Amino acid sequence: MTAEKSNLHPRNLHRNSYDFDELISYVPDLKQYVFVNAYQTSTINFSIPKAVKLLNKALLLKYYGVKNWDIPDGNLCPPIPGRADYVHYLADLLAEHSNEIQKGLAIKGLDIGTGANLVYPLISHQTYGWEITGSDINKSSLENAQKILAENPDFSSNIHLKFQPDPNFIFKNIVHSGEKFTFSMCNPPFHDSEESAIKGNLRKTKNLNKSKSPKTNLNFSGQQSELWCEGGELAFISKMIDESVLYSSQILWFTCLVSKKENLFKLISLLKKAKAIEVRIIDMAQGQKISRILAWTFIPQNKRSNF
Repeated sequence: MTAEKSNLHPRNLHRNSYDFDELISYVPDLKQYVFVNAYQTSTINFSIPKAVKLLNKALLLKYYGVKNWDIPDGNLCPPIPGRADYVHYLADLLAEHSNEIQKGLAIKGLDIGTGANLVYPLISHQTYGWEITGSDINKSSLENAQKILAENPDFSSNIHLKFQPDPNFIFKNIVHSGEKFTFSMCNPPFHDSEESAIKGNLRKTKNLNKSKSPKTNLNFSGQQSELWCEGGELAFISKMIDESVLYSSQILWFTCLVSKKENLFKLISLLKKAKAIEVRIIDMAQGQKISRILAWTFIPQNKRSNF
């Protein structure tokens, strides 16, 4: 019997430890990276991008029916269980309006910064049947996302991609006049500089390897736009809040991951100034990492059924 990760969302399909024998049956190339650790447990070295990529490929195929998922070397390779958690907590938030989990194409979501991996739209549509639009400022990332959709024609018609031509904007150029979304979601750039991103990667690698002197790997996975932006997470989400006022009648719930707890006070102050009607902080935990979803809306409760 596999151990259960009880800190993940109750509906998360990844609450049990990975069954690597089964995952290898889906993606045989994963086998070369699987080993038995000191605790006599099968695992992989999560600091090796290729190993993580193959694990993701197997998880997406087994649990979500996504065929031939792949990303270019150097692009962000996200942890699938954590991404799934965000989607499930969003479903809970939307369920409050009708007291039941909302499924189907009537729910329209916007994934800001969808990346080459397209993971949020894939999990959202395959789990709940939502129609999802993914936006990004990187054309090459969207080209790879389109390749993933081309490999999966059964659901590609319900996942759309939009290019953001101006990195100074988040919703402008993406949300057009008359268009409505039930929610927006975002995993914003965490770091405020390339140097900070490199240092953060070295700390992460050190922790993963349980070593005091990890091998330096400057070719870490993640494009610049995925990992850092000027001002970091706080500046990015602050910009999102400012711009959300202009689209307050077109998106029911604006949501965003917040990794640094100390940023919440400033962000909530900004939301009060923006006159958000309701603000939520939804805690999530994956292993030892604690993150949270910041959610806000400008729509009164009696009008939320219009979305």
